[in-house]
Amino acid sequence: MPEGHGKKYREAAKLTAEQPPADPQTGVRLVKQASTSRFAGTVELHVRLGVDPRHADQMVRSSVVLPHGTGRQRRIAVFAQGEKEREARDAGADIIGGEDLVKRVQDGFTEFDVALATPDLMGSVGRLGKILGPRGLMPNPKAGTVTFDIARAVKEVQAGRVEFRVDRYGIIHVPVGKTDFADEALLENLATMMEAIVKAKPQAAKGSYVRACFLAPTMGPSVRLDPAAAARLSPA
Repeated sequence: MPEGHGKKYREAAKLTAEQPPADPQTGVRLVKQASTSRFAGTVELHVRLGVDPRHADQMVRSSVVLPHGTGRQRRIAVFAQGEKEREARDAGADIIGGEDLVKRVQDGFTEFDVALATPDLMGSVGRLGKILGPRGLMPNPKAGTVTFDIARAVKEVQAGRVEFRVDRYGIIHVPVGKTDFADEALLENLATMMEAIVKAKPQAAKGSYVRACFLAPTMGPSVRLDPAAAARLSPA
């Protein structure tokens, strides 16, 4: 164990060190015990996939509504105009605008967690790719964040919809809840996310798809899951 880690971390690491990959039920229990923060930290899922995202036909990107949400409120920005702007406001979006909002973002405003857009404004929103893309905020039809059904999209985000996409190393990093969630709720969120990841498998992907799987708290050591067992998960 590296000397740089504190006593709480070293004690938590004893729960997971040199242990075989855990089944999902055990993993959920262990990741909560391994959390060293004094607050309810986020539990993140990290999945290494057997894909090469350098090829467009092996990109993995989608979204899913977690049955128990993520445990945190997210600020929602909506690029819309006219009637769709009113729909977004009535649905509870935090930041709403058309060309004016595009200009605000170009000037440096990025104080939101999720961005939605109607298709008619994507010509303007597309100019924000260099700003929103690196932050994972760029609206995308595959993720359900570009739609004319803007009220439903806002409500789904509020209810716990999470977008996921593979990074350039073939890994997905995504929140699945909080350490103060009941084991059953965290497990159901994990199962829902894993089912969505498996369903998003590209046809061009060859060989083993889910190659490694970890649960990690905001603070504390990660827990390695049995990738085959994780891939078989489905919500009750």
